[in-house]
Amino acid sequence: MNPKEIKKITVLGSGSMGHQIGMLCALGGYETTIQDINEAALHDAREKLNAIMTKWVKKGKITEETLESASSRLQFTTSLEEAAVRADFIIEAIVEKLDAKREVFEKIDVYAAPDVIFATNSSTIVNSLIASVTNRKDKIVNMHFFFPPLVMDCVEVVKSDDTSEETANVTMEVCDRINRTGVLLKKEISGFVANRILGALQKEAMYLYEEGIADFEDIDLICRKALNHPIGPFELMDLSGIDVGYYVMQQRYNETGNPEDKPSHSIEEKVKAGTLGRKTGKGWYDYTKSQVKN
Repeated sequence: MNPKEIKKITVLGSGSMGHQIGMLCALGGYETTIQDINEAALHDAREKLNAIMTKWVKKGKITEETLESASSRLQFTTSLEEAAVRADFIIEAIVEKLDAKREVFEKIDVYAAPDVIFATNSSTIVNSLIASVTNRKDKIVNMHFFFPPLVMDCVEVVKSDDTSEETANVTMEVCDRINRTGVLLKKEISGFVANRILGALQKEAMYLYEEGIADFEDIDLICRKALNHPIGPFELMDLSGIDVGYYVMQQRYNETGNPEDKPSHSIEEKVKAGTLGRKTGKGWYDYTKSQVKN
């Protein structure tokens, strides 16, 4: 497929990643459809995008005309079939659970045209574990955006042994058109590059906290002041969503069987309690009380 033949992109999932990826595609000139089975989630996505883009216009990041043009290219639907049929390129951004992703890919494989590329935004799951339910293993690729996609520039594009060079090249071209730096990884590994490095930092931070070496606030403070990190590991967990990290670690453990890859006790407790970070108002920090240190 010639990258110039891609005119329409569908993003599956309208959550914290999906709606922003959709707007990136619309800003990049693609006719874009954001699909979610939940109508309320789509409504929430519209509201969030409206708030974000209104601020961008006020700050002069984009013009009113640019926003109007992008918005005219953006549509929403609850129909998976409709979204898949109309797409030239599909980006999946649903929950970080292998079974859920495999189920969606199996369905869209039936609906989408044979030459359509399927990209998964998974932050840790290698695409070969998903591709096996399709009849287009050569057209499956990882396209890992970072949170929040409208701010973070990097996209990890990851090939499996079956992913074709053409698929990888087209995906890199899509990254370029939506003004994101694509970095091609020619060999897949769970967690890719950024999250493996980040995971090692988080694992050590959790160890220090659970062993009583230092409080989580002080660990964050040291990372900010001594290592010059913009935010600490616990603040980052709250920002990304503690449940997201939990599912990533659980998936890694399912793949390796290594007890060291299991989510820590403290993280599991927070997921069970529903205190997932900023999106719930409380995680490691209580955002209703402005607890986070500056």
